[in-house]
Amino acid sequence: MTATMLYTKIKNLPPSMIKEVDDFVEFLRTKQKNKNKITERKFGCAKNLMLMHDDFDAPLDDFRDYM
Repeated sequence: MTATMLYTKIKNLPPSMIKEVDDFVEFLRTKQKNKNKITERKFGCAKNLMLMHDDFDAPLDDFRDYM
């Protein structure tokens, strides 16, 4: 569908429905902006937010009876 065809369809709508089309277009723009914000992450942005101890792989004392 071309922009001209879409414009013709919108032009033939009653004014109340044209307002709904305008609201929907603004909704789609907002939705697209929010998608772009999510994907704009930088490598290393979570650096130093997590801590892993040296004994991470060590057996737990709670399971000593099962080993």
